[in-house]
Amino acid sequence: MTPGFLLLLLIQAAPAASALRPFAYRGFSPGMSYRDFAAQARALAQSHDDILACQTMRQTAQVMDCGVRVRDPVDSARFYLSANVIEGLASVISFVDSGKVALVGRTQDDMRRHLGVPQRRERSMWEWTKGRRFIRLNWRGGRGWRVISITLNDRDVLARIARYRPRPSPKPKPK
Repeated sequence: MTPGFLLLLLIQAAPAASALRPFAYRGFSPGMSYRDFAAQARALAQSHDDILACQTMRQTAQVMDCGVRVRDPVDSARFYLSANVIEGLASVISFVDSGKVALVGRTQDDMRRHLGVPQRRERSMWEWTKGRRFIRLNWRGGRGWRVISITLNDRDVLARIARYRPRPSPKPKPK
């Protein structure tokens, strides 16, 4: 084999390796079914007192928001997990946690390990994108403390919310 042919094989193999990596974080993926989200959330709940609670939209049960306090299986830290569900699919899944300054570094390392290098970096934000789905890490804080938010978003599912937006009331005709 020539060196050029070997280089070509290497270049083609690199995307295949990243394609095998699931676009998910901690078992959650943008656009996953409500049933899968609920099962995963319940598995992470620390006790039977931590109940996954959901509230439907006033106009329809096709849109709901759910949330539960869960336990991180790695370090046993508690954090809040929530989802917006439209037509049985999670449009947005969010993890919110707080802690000391080291929390951001640990979370960044963990996400790089699972998702690779972020495609977009801005101040206090990293983002990984795959088509119309993204996973975003945001952080903010003060002296000695940080709050982080990890958001998994499926824009195609989120766009379905337009079907359930209340219709504007007609304007009265001038007399």
